[in-house]
Amino acid sequence: MTNNKLIISPSPHIHGNDTVEKNMYGVIVALLPALLVSFYYFGIGAMAVTAVSVLSCIAVEYLVQRFLLKGENTITDGSAIVTGLLLSLNLPSNLPLWIVVIGAVAAIGIGKMPFGGLGNNIFNPALVGRVFLLISFPAQMTTWVPAGSPGNYPDGETGATPLALLKYGHTEEIDTLNLLLGNVGGSLGETCSIALLLGLIYLLWKKIITWHIPVSILLSAGIFAWLINENPLLHLLSGGMLLGAIFMATDYVTSPMNKRGMLIYGVCIGVLTIIIRKWSDYPEGMSFAILIMNAFTPLINTYVKPKHFGEVKKKWQN
Repeated sequence: MTNNKLIISPSPHIHGNDTVEKNMYGVIVALLPALLVSFYYFGIGAMAVTAVSVLSCIAVEYLVQRFLLKGENTITDGSAIVTGLLLSLNLPSNLPLWIVVIGAVAAIGIGKMPFGGLGNNIFNPALVGRVFLLISFPAQMTTWVPAGSPGNYPDGETGATPLALLKYGHTEEIDTLNLLLGNVGGSLGETCSIALLLGLIYLLWKKIITWHIPVSILLSAGIFAWLINENPLLHLLSGGMLLGAIFMATDYVTSPMNKRGMLIYGVCIGVLTIIIRKWSDYPEGMSFAILIMNAFTPLINTYVKPKHFGEVKKKWQN
């Protein structure tokens, strides 16, 4: 007698020869250009923030899995490393390291493991950590060391980011070439646009992600910015727009499952980001927009769910 088993597992459901580990480590490779540029511009500060963020995320996941969930060790699948890297890229290089640890605890301990770990979380863990720190430590999270002054860690001259200049109408002070090269103040991953685009090319080449989410976010954000008389190019190259569109909104677990859903999700993120940037007290809106749409992902999946094969639409009869 044949013993046929129906194996049910949580997302991400990857079809083909790929594995979760392979895709997670592929994301790490794609993040390397942006990471190396941040080390070049921010020096020891960026290295310290990144190391503490990654190690703290791994440690928190291990401790929760080992002593609270009492399940199989999951730190080798690479997801904790990805969360740590993405969290660090959302932080300033002069952030006190004890605050980085708190961010890692929030990312893994609140945003991921209480839901059951990878595949069950409804919000992007790195963004949960970032928003938690932004609300809890707003002064430290919005104090920036200018790029090109790596020796100023942790005490250095602070300066306005391109998004702050954009929000208050000082666009003449923003150099587009510096945005492309990364020679601007901001979080570690908000600097070099070219490095982030190289990461996008790698992810698309390896088929780790598809174009639907990043392209729909960037197009909708650019078009909406143009419609409200804002500079589309500066919005696309400033802040966390590219980092969020390429690496965070495309998270397998918290984004829609099919291509139509991805387009809806991406357009909403792009428009929400510009709305928050333009009319809220925060100069940046990418993190909030992605988390809001993470919450709507189940509804989007329901709306775009394909019909079952052979299904006939019911007709109401009097």
